[in-house]
This record gives sequence, C-alpha cells and structure tokens, in this order.
Amino acid sequence: MSEQPPAVSRAADGPPGDGRVVWYRSFYWRIATGFVATVAVVLALQAALFIWLASTNETLGMRPARIATVAAAELSSALEADASLDVDAWLAREFGRGPHGVFVVRGDRIHRSGPFEVPPFLARMAWFRLRSPDAIAGLPAPPDGRPPADGRGLRPRRPPFQPVVVRGQTVAIVGVLPAPPGGDPVLAEFGPTLIAAGLALLIAGTAVMAIAVFRPVHRRLRGLEQAAAAVGAGETAVRAPENGGDEVASLARRFNRMAADLDARVRELRDADRSRRQLLADVSHELMTPLTAMRGYLETLALPAAVKDEATRARYLGIVTEETLRLEAIIGDLLDLARFDGGGGSVEREAVPLARLFDRVFARHQGTLDEHGVVLERHLAAGAEAVIGDERRLEQVLQNLVANAVRHTPRGGRIALRAAPAGDEVVLIVEDSGSGIPAEHLPHVFDRFYRAPAARGLPGSGLGLAIVKHVADAHGGTVVAEPALGGGTRLRLALPLLQTS
Repeated sequence: MSEQPPAVSRAADGPPGDGRVVWYRSFYWRIATGFVATVAVVLALQAALFIWLASTNETLGMRPARIATVAAAELSSALEADASLDVDAWLAREFGRGPHGVFVVRGDRIHRSGPFEVPPFLARMAWFRLRSPDAIAGLPAPPDGRPPADGRGLRPRRPPFQPVVVRGQTVAIVGVLPAPPGGDPVLAEFGPTLIAAGLALLIAGTAVMAIAVFRPVHRRLRGLEQAAAAVGAGETAVRAPENGGDEVASLARRFNRMAADLDARVRELRDADRSRRQLLADVSHELMTPLTAMRGYLETLALPAAVKDEATRARYLGIVTEETLRLEAIIGDLLDLARFDGGGGSVEREAVPLARLFDRVFARHQGTLDEHGVVLERHLAAGAEAVIGDERRLEQVLQNLVANAVRHTPRGGRIALRAAPAGDEVVLIVEDSGSGIPAEHLPHVFDRFYRAPAARGLPGSGLGLAIVKHVADAHGGTVVAEPALGGGTRLRLALPLLQTS
C-alpha cells in the first residue's frame, strides 16, 4: 500500500511559528545519530554472533597438535562404545566446522572431516606410524606430552599425528592438516558467516533508518508540496504541516507565514473590490435620485401646456435648483473622498482658533436653525482655545457634524457645540437632542452612504460622516459616535492640542 502524505490544513488563527530549528531535532543531527547508531548496532551484533560461533566450536584457537590429541581421545572413546562407528560422519559432525582439516588413517582407508585432499606424504607418514606406533615421534614422550628440548633449549616440532588406542591397541592415526600459508583459520571459518550477517544487518539498519528518519520527513515534504501546489492554484487558505523542529518544519513555518501574508492581501483585495462595487452601486443610486427628479421637472417645464402659471414654473425651477445643489454636494463629497483615498487629502499644520470656527459654523447654519426652531449652544472651555490642523478641513468637519445634527433634531430641540482639553488633546463634541441612533448602528455611521433607519428619507448624501472620519485620521485624531444622556447622539472628535510655552 502506498504511503499517503498528510493532508494540508486550512488557515488557523494565530501567528505562524518563527521558523527556528531545535538543534537536537535537526534533520542532519538525526541522520548523523541514526548512522552512528546503525553502525554501533551492526558491530555489536556481529561481535555477539562471533562470540556465539566461537562458543560452538571447541577447536577454535587450538594448534594442530592439540586438535589431533583431542580428536584421537574422543575417537578412541567413540570406537570403544561402537566398533561399527561411521568415522566419516563422526568427523564431519565433530570437526567439520573447524578451521583445520582433520583426517583419520584406519587400515587402508582415509576418513576426512570435510571435502579436502590429504597430501600423499602425510598419508604415507600416517600409515607408517600406524604400522610402527612406537616411532610416532622418534623420541620418547615426555611427561607433559611435549617433545624434549635439545641442548639449545629448542623443542623439535612433532608432526600433528596422534594414535587412536582402543583396548590397548592402536587402530588408527589422527592427523591434522596445517592452515594454508598466510591464511587466517578464524577468518576462513567465520568470515563468510560474519560478512553475510553484516550485510543483512546493514540492510536492516538502513531500512529502519529510512523508516524512522526519512519517512516522516518525506511525508511532511509531500504535505509542503501539496500546500505549495494549492497556493499556486489560488487556495491561499491552505497551510503545510508544521510539526517537528527540524529544517523541514522551519521551511513549512516560513511557507505558512508567506501564505498567510498572501491570504491577507487577497482578502484585502477582495474586500476592496467588494467595497468598490458597493460604492459604485451607492454612488449610482445617490446620483440617480436628483437626476431623475431634475429630468422629470425639466421635461414638465419643456411642455408649454403643462405649466400654466408662473408660480408653478418658479416652484419647479426651485426644485430643480435644489436637486442641482444636492447633486453638486454629492459630487464634491465624492471628490473629497477620492482625494483622501488617493493620498491627496493632505492637511496643513497650523494653529487654528476654535472660537473663530464656532462663529463660522453658527453663521452658516443660523438660518436653518431659526427655520427649524433649534438652539445651538456653544461652549469653549479654558485650555481648549486652539488646536493644530488645517482650518479649512476642520471647518468642513464641524459644518458636516452640525448639519447632520440639525437634520436629526426635532423642532424646539437643542444642539451643543463644546470644546474641552483632555491631556494632549482637545475634544470637540457635537451633541443633539434628537431621537438618537440605535446602538447596533453606531459603529457604521462613518461608512460611506450608510444611513441609520431613522435617517433614511432625510436630505443628505450619506458621505458627510465618512469625510469627517478621513479628516480626523489625517489630523492624527479620532472620532466616535455614542448615545447622549437623555437621548440623542453625541459625536466626539479628538484633535492634537496646541502646546503653548
């Protein structure tokens, strides 16, 4: 069954990892430790195998003469117990795995412990000694079983022959072939077994290392590959698996960070496109309303029989004029917003006296206030005489706020225009005594073309408060809308205070 890579995950909340690699979980560290561990295990198992093989072979390390002595003694016991013993099978069983070739000359036959040839001269020597047992060594046997030393202290080498004595009679001669010149009997005996075992252990260790070290990395690399392919196909919410502390996990975390940034930018572009489409629809609607009214009245005025008196004609022309001014105001507000969005809405930085701004706002709306029976209260607290900013833009902000308050204040109501210091800022407050705006609509009053239910149907473009928000941001200030005590709405505009030494 083919291995399946881990499924890539979707974007989750929270910042991605910092991409740091834990040294003891590094991929290279795991490869190095895995290699060392594999070699150590192979050597340890080979050593254990060698010890076990050596323990099963009693002749390992013995000299040929000692092997001959042991073989002769054991064969004597075996023949005494079973005179019809199969000597070839017995030799193969007892000495077949030894490094030396053991042979037995018995009568006119030569029995061997393995598939080797006995040199003719050794065979003749063995037959000679079988016929003349007393001349085996040519020397009397010393008490310790070794040939006596000569005058120089040297002992002559005895041939590796030993008699097999059964019930006091020599029935066979045991001989041992010497190891080949330059050959290592231990290597000849255990070399093939140890080499085969070493290769098998190396293959097994490599397989274990591949499963333990490379398989998890392969799975995560496959996951990273799938995530990269998904992001390339436009699925920016896909994330690669980040588990682990090695280089692959670090690469996955950095990839996820890149994918998260890309996903945020894609969302911003989608939101901007959605806002652009909504703005286009809102602008089209706002422009179409006065244009439709203007077209209808102009078409009526163009018909000679439709307007029979000058009073009606003057009223129609007044409506057209009002709609034209409304259209002009909407286009002006749109141009202002376009300049702010395009970075062209820069502001001047100068000292602006608030008393002068308050007087201009009152003068601008005095006629409307009298017409609606609304009182505008002005109060300028000590320490809030001036702010830093663009006088023309700040006047535009106050005009919009007061005009918006006049539209929502019933006859006999009041509007308060106040300024007070608050730390390093001056807080301008425009508060009306109208019906107020529901709390769920307050966070949206600064959106373009947004109108609370109570404001729908009233004059206005729906762009005034959006312009106020842009101007406040450009001055480094803030503006919020909140309910006023006793009903109505309060708008708080915070601006930098003019510092005087």
